[in-house]
Amino acid sequence: MRNHRILKSRIFTVRKQLTGFKKSLMIIGLLPATIFLSAAVQTAPRTILILGDSITAGYGLEPEDSFPALLQKKIDGRGWRFRVINAGQIGDTTGGGLGRLDWLLKNRVDVLVLELGGNDGLRGVPVETTRKNLQAIIDRTKQKYPQAKVILAGMKVPPNMGREYGDKFAAIFPDLAKRNQALLIPFILEGVGGVPELNLPDGIHPTEKGHEIVANNVWEALEPVLRALNNS
Repeated sequence: MRNHRILKSRIFTVRKQLTGFKKSLMIIGLLPATIFLSAAVQTAPRTILILGDSITAGYGLEPEDSFPALLQKKIDGRGWRFRVINAGQIGDTTGGGLGRLDWLLKNRVDVLVLELGGNDGLRGVPVETTRKNLQAIIDRTKQKYPQAKVILAGMKVPPNMGREYGDKFAAIFPDLAKRNQALLIPFILEGVGGVPELNLPDGIHPTEKGHEIVANNVWEALEPVLRALNNS
C-alpha cells in the first residue's frame, strides 16, 4: 500500500514536470515571433507623402526618373529609414488633391510635401479657392497626424495670366507656410522653369535633368527635416 502511494506520488511529480516543460517550450517557441514583431515595429520606415500633380508624377518620364524617386535614392544613400510615396496625379488641382486626401491618409504620414496649385493657376482658379484648398489639406493632415511635418512647394504662373493674378497667386505659398509654421520651397521649378533644354517640348514639364534639379530644390527643405527625425 505504501509502495503504491509512493508510485502515485512519483507519477504526479513527473506529470507536473512534463507540463512545466511543455509550457516552457511554448514560451520559447513564441519568443522568436515576439522578437520579430517588436523589431518590425521599431524599424518600420517613416513615410514621406508627396501630394502633387504632373510634376510629382514625372509626366513623360520613367517613374524612376521622377523627383520623388530621386529623393528616395538620396535617402537610401544616407541609410535613413524613410519611404517616399509618390502621390502625383497628372492634371490634378488643389481641389482634386483635397478630394483624394482621406484615402491617402489611411496610411501614416510623417512628412507631407505639398506640390499642388500649378494647374489651379493655369486654369485661372480664384486665388482664395486655391488658398482654402491648400489650407484644408494641411488641416486635415495635421488633424489625423498632429506630429506630421509639412513642406509647401511654391509655384508661379506664366506672365500671360496677368501680373495682378500672378502676384496674388505666388503669395499664397509663403503666406500659408508662415501661418502653419511649415517649411517653404520658394519655387519648386527654380532653375528649370523657362529653360528650354530642361523641359519637354511642351515647355512645362521637366526633363530627366530637370527633375534632378527639382529634386535638389526639394532636398534643401526636406533634408534637415529628415535628419532631425532620424536623430530623434
